[in-house]
Amino acid sequence: MNDIAESIMLDREEMTEGEEELFLADFKRVSDEYFESDGRPDMNITRTADGFSVCIIFSARRIKRFKRV
Repeated sequence: MNDIAESIMLDREEMTEGEEELFLADFKRVSDEYFESDGRPDMNITRTADGFSVCIIFSARRIKRFKRV
């Protein structure tokens, strides 16, 4: 296994600010495919008995419509 895969697999209590920024940037790119959003998403990570609860909240002006191919 390479170093990147090993570092991702480590169990931690929280993400660094840089990791959170990278994740939110990736999430925004994907969510922009489905929504016209009004800004930056916000994320909250809470430890639970089963692992983590991850909440991502963002505002959107509209849900985009897709045509079937």
